[in-house]
Amino acid sequence: MEKDPITGLPKDLLAFDDIAKESQTIHVKIIKKKFGKKYTVIEGLRDSEVSLKDVAKQLKSRFACGGTAKADYIELQGDHISHIKKELVNLGFAHENINVSENKYS
Repeated sequence: MEKDPITGLPKDLLAFDDIAKESQTIHVKIIKKKFGKKYTVIEGLRDSEVSLKDVAKQLKSRFACGGTAKADYIELQGDHISHIKKELVNLGFAHENINVSENKYS
């Protein structure tokens, strides 16, 4: 059984990922890029606490779209603003910490 080097407890007992996800404040907005294409941008995730690549991979799979994980944000191709909050909650993020911008193309 693998132990956590900091606490000495078995890693199976620790829920650091859940705690890290619940403490993050997330901002979601839609932007327009080249040729009027729309992108859903998710900001506020800290890569030191949550793997941006894993979250991006799960969201891209859910929405059947392309996208990328940059240094401090995730960018999904298309307008997914109406469903993104529900999917982020399903991934373990706190509902009250997710701010969805109602202003289009901010």
